[in-house]
Amino acid sequence: MEFVQQNIMWVALAVVSGGMLLWPMISGGTVAHVSPAEATLLMNREDALVLDVRETGEWSAGHITGARHITLGQLDKRLSELEKFKEKPIIVVCATGNRSSSACGQLKKHGFDKVYSLGGGISSWRDSSLPLTTKS
Repeated sequence: MEFVQQNIMWVALAVVSGGMLLWPMISGGTVAHVSPAEATLLMNREDALVLDVRETGEWSAGHITGARHITLGQLDKRLSELEKFKEKPIIVVCATGNRSSSACGQLKKHGFDKVYSLGGGISSWRDSSLPLTTKS
C-alpha cells in the first residue's frame, strides 16, 4: 500500500492505459478490417455487398464497381435499404478507413453481423491496382 501511495501518478497512468486497451473488447466496438484481396474474395465467393459511405464528390471521382452509395451522414435514415442484405457480408468503404469503421459500428448496432471495413479505404484499393469506375 505504501508503494501505491508513493507512486500514485504511475499507478493511475497504468490503470487508465489498461482501461483504454480493454475498452474496445468490453464495449464490443471492435471492427473487422479486410484487405483489398480479402474484400475481393468476399465479393466473389460470398456475394458481399460493397457499401461506400464517402461523400458524393468522392464517390463520383471513382468507386468500386457494383458498390452502393450511402453517405455516412445518411446511413441511419437509409438502413431500410440494406435490410435485405442482413445475411450477406457487407464491406464498408470510405477514403482511408475511418468513416467506414464508424459505419460498421452503426450497422452492428442494427443487427448486421457480417460487417467489414476495407482497411486503408479506397486508397488501399487503388494502391492494389484494383479497378474503379465513375459510372453510377
